[in-house]
Amino acid sequence: MVPPDVSGHSGSVPTPIYVETHIRASLDRVWELTQDTQQHPRWDGRFSRITPVEALATGGYRFRYELRVPFHTLAGTGTSLGERHRPDGTRTSALRFTTPDRLSPLGDGRGYWRYVPTADGVTFVTGYDYEPGWGRALDRLVVRPLVGWLTAWSFDRLRLWAEDGVEPERWPLWSVLAVWRPDRPRAGRCLRAPRRGPTDRVAPSRTAPTGAPTPPGPSVMDDAPTTLDQLEAP
Repeated sequence: MVPPDVSGHSGSVPTPIYVETHIRASLDRVWELTQDTQQHPRWDGRFSRITPVEALATGGYRFRYELRVPFHTLAGTGTSLGERHRPDGTRTSALRFTTPDRLSPLGDGRGYWRYVPTADGVTFVTGYDYEPGWGRALDRLVVRPLVGWLTAWSFDRLRLWAEDGVEPERWPLWSVLAVWRPDRPRAGRCLRAPRRGPTDRVAPSRTAPTGAPTPPGPSVMDDAPTTLDQLEAP
């Protein structure tokens, strides 16, 4: 099923991917499992390997990523910049990525993570968008729904690891077929459209002149931290 366009429009512009989950674990624990490049690929089905390459002048780092698929390994580079200490107690991580691989369904992209402490854990959020590598029609019908689902499934696998210590290798991707196991990771446990609330960015004005087409509604990417605009190209 194609995820709803959170902007409320059904035009040709693809809807950015959004996933949100609540993890009953400490902020430091969630940060460790998501920021450590050795731990990250263990729970995130979108990556097989992440290798830091060099530090950036901005304080972030450049990395190489790989995803092994049958008969091929998709590879590219990215840059990342995290904010661990923010006045409101939240944390963020900004990301840009690119790949020269013509077989990759995802082209150049950008996104973010938000870590919001709560009374009983952390609300962990991602929003990201990319240029379709296989054309917009195939992206809208197949690739984007699949990538959104895989992101949500990975987030729930992370939640199980952080909360209960269940290592992600216990739940390989094929475990989605184990429908008799209620304790398996499930994408359906994650929120797939954002709740609107204050962020550290100001969305551009969307007031249209009289008679002009209605401008797009709020976008997932409006909630990106300002560090995303400061991040160096991959």
